[in-house]
Amino acid sequence: MLNEMYKLAIITVSDSRCEGEGEDTSGKLIKEMAEASGYHVVSYVILPDEQALIESAMKRICDENQADMILTTGGTGFAPRDRTPEATIAIADRLVPGIPEAMRMHSMGTSKRAILSRAAAAIRGRTLIVNLPGSPKAVRENLACIIAELKHGLDILTGRDGDCGT
Repeated sequence: MLNEMYKLAIITVSDSRCEGEGEDTSGKLIKEMAEASGYHVVSYVILPDEQALIESAMKRICDENQADMILTTGGTGFAPRDRTPEATIAIADRLVPGIPEAMRMHSMGTSKRAILSRAAAAIRGRTLIVNLPGSPKAVRENLACIIAELKHGLDILTGRDGDCGT
């Protein structure tokens, strides 16, 4: 059972991308990197920076067991409409602070502005949610830092493995 692909939902949060202004390069990059790492993308949506809509989409994916993991991109900065971490935390059963801590620490080697990321990670039911930044460069850095280790977490979360000691 450990060889099964994990199901992944991608949510891009961006007013401009939702309105068709420009290409969603960050969401496409997540898809590319995740598929190269053995994940099966089952959902990919672009939403505006509206906390209620973000919460609703994440709840539906988690509660209907549509995906084992949700990766979001965008909405983690200081702009007034950046509400992705708040949406994630609002629907969370449990927080997973080590994931965004590791991403920020890793990114500090590239840019001191990594300290400004408000990304969160959480668990709802048996689904892991991880917020990634909105820029393709930051998505690549952050996802590369965590993607290998996420599989072990998902093994434990989904009950595919119960041994954390190895």
